[in-house]
Parts: sequence; C-alpha cells; structure tokens
Amino acid sequence: MVGLLLASVLLYVAAFSVLLDRPLSLGTLRETLERKIAAASAMPPPRLIILAGSNALFSHSCATIGAMLALPCVNGGVALGLGLDYQFALWKPVLRPGDNLYLPMELEQYARPLGAARTGPDAALVLQQDRFLLVHLGIGRVLPALFSGTMSDAVASVVEQAAVAFRPDLANPAFSDINGQGDGIGHSLLKARANRVFLASLHRQDPSPAVIRDGYGRQEIAAFLHWARRHGVQVIGGFPTEFADNPSEPALGATLAAIYTAEGARFLPLAGEGRYPRADFFDAQDHLMTECQMRHSIRVADALAPFLGRAIQPPPAGATLLAANCP
Repeated sequence: MVGLLLASVLLYVAAFSVLLDRPLSLGTLRETLERKIAAASAMPPPRLIILAGSNALFSHSCATIGAMLALPCVNGGVALGLGLDYQFALWKPVLRPGDNLYLPMELEQYARPLGAARTGPDAALVLQQDRFLLVHLGIGRVLPALFSGTMSDAVASVVEQAAVAFRPDLANPAFSDINGQGDGIGHSLLKARANRVFLASLHRQDPSPAVIRDGYGRQEIAAFLHWARRHGVQVIGGFPTEFADNPSEPALGATLAAIYTAEGARFLPLAGEGRYPRADFFDAQDHLMTECQMRHSIRVADALAPFLGRAIQPPPAGATLLAANCP
C-alpha cells in the first residue's frame, strides 16, 4: 500500500513537472518576463527598471519616462499575483551597481499572505520551467510547487497542448500589445469606451496600513530592498494607480514610505497619490488608458528626476499630445 501511494505521488509530480505543460497561459507569462529581462540585458547600465504588476505594464510608459530622464528604461510589469520572490530572483542576475528601480507596487502586493504567495501561477511556472530556482527560493517553495497542479490544471493543459499541436503559432505570442521597452500599448480612449459600464461596477477596498505592514508580500519586498542596497542598486518606491473615488487612508503614504526607508531606499511622493477619476482608466483600477498613461508617466518622470539627480528633458511630442487628450 505504501509503495502504491509513493508511486502515485511520483506519477503526479512527474506529470505536472514534465507532461502537463501550459504553453498558452503560463508559457506566455514566462515569455513576457523573458522578453523584458532580455531587453534590460541589452541596455548598458545605469538603467531604470519599473517593477510591479499590471499597474506598471498599463499605467507607466518607459518610452516616456526614460526619454525624459535620458536613461535606458525597461517596464518589467507583468501581472498582479505573479510571485514577487520569483520575479525578483529572475531580475537579480541582470541588475548592476548604479541601476535604478522604480516600484509602484499594487497595495495587494504588500498585503499578500504567505499562502497566496506560495500558490500563485508561478508555483507551476517554477516547477515546469524554472526548477533550478526552487533551491534558490528555499524549501518553503518546494512542496507548494510540487503539489500545485489540480484536475482543472490538467484539463487546461490538455486543451492548450492540443491547440498548439493544431496551431503551433499560438505558442509564439506576437507581443503586439507591448512595445520594445515593455510598456503596454493599444489601450486607448477609443477602446476604453466599451469598458465604461464594467469600470463603474468595480469596487475594491484597499488593504489597511496595518494589513500592509503585516503582509508577507511586504516582507518579500523588504528582503529585496535589502539585497538591492548591498548590491549598489537604487530603489525608489511609488504609489500604484487607483480610482480617486476610493480615497486612501491618511496613513497610507507614511506606511509605504517606512517600508522603503527602513531598508535605505526612498519613496516617491506624488500629488493625489496616483489616484485618478474612473474616466481615466481602461479596464481595471490598475490600468490607465494610453492617454492617461502618458500623463501619469510625465508626472512620474518629473518627480523622479531630482531623486535620480537627472536633468529633466521635455516629454516626447507624441506623449505630450496623448496626455493632452486624457479625460
């Protein structure tokens, strides 16, 4: 009986480690990360790299911020929910002394509990494509990764692999919605009109300052800040974008700033704390439409310049034109 149980466990682990790949969903996430990391690797330091979830991807433009600061810039944002320790582990080998990181992390990133941090999509990614990272990420990551697969995942794997077998090109995303610097593109005011009713229905409560301070995600960010300081990488935290009709708690800014200053990093104050009218957003609280992405990016660049000791340059003409059309 024990032998049969052991064989079943080994078969399960082997199936989800080797056979039950997810080339369209998880594969696309990994390819997006690889593309952004490769773009940064090709740029000479010092560089500016923006790291967060989809708030970085949609609401920030490295094409604009980098041009205004005269710094090579890569937008490293992918998706909220992708493990911070996993992303940090992939980025660390690329970073060099003198590099600059801007982290407008979503509030949920700080507040994320340990269980959620261990069972996100990166659990399967680590098992299938980055097994070497398991040793680096620690023993606490091994069991959740080994047993992350579910029956739904198995069904999705069969469907995705069958789709790729008939259409191999599906496994090679064109990245038509991401530019060469990693910015999300194409989420314009015109396209945003179709999402007005949906956006009006969205209501998300911010985690309280106490929950942010106690979150496991906050610990992961603090550990990364400690690593960055020891390796000569400058980190500046920032506010994520959010609806203005969901006002932040008075202590939020001080709470976030304390996380960074405790590890020798800094935090960027912004008027309005990154909160804008719903009319400025595309399809979620974290996603400004392109026109407002440009306006926000110009504001971020202006604020970052003295932090980085850079002389501010005029925004690219195209960015200025788009920003002027932000509602």
